[in-house]
Amino acid sequence: MKMAKVDKTYKTIGEVAKILNLVNKKSGKLSTYTIRFWEKEFNEIKPRILAGNRRYYDNRSIEILKKIQFLLKNKGMTIRGVKKQLQFNNSYLDEFNNKSINKQIIKTKIKNISNIIKKIKNNG
Repeated sequence: MKMAKVDKTYKTIGEVAKILNLVNKKSGKLSTYTIRFWEKEFNEIKPRILAGNRRYYDNRSIEILKKIQFLLKNKGMTIRGVKKQLQFNNSYLDEFNNKSINKQIIKTKIKNISNIIKKIKNNG
């Protein structure tokens, strides 16, 4: 009985091209050029480069590549627009994933802002 292949932590650029279905329309072969191009354009993509300059991508980089592909191809965004989108999403998510942020402090700040708005409305 053969054991199922365990999902590797890192994938080669060819495997990632297959996941993203990046196929050269003329030759029918997998196209890794697009991934290397996006890697130069987007700082968020950080493959591990090992012996022989082989690139290996972790799940986080693959998810970013999927998002880039979706925004460029499906949403028709420009590279510049995608950069802004990734920058906004990353800073927003980083802020809420930061364990040092105290939820009670945030609730208190929101309550204070709400009270200020109420005062402005009542006096205006």
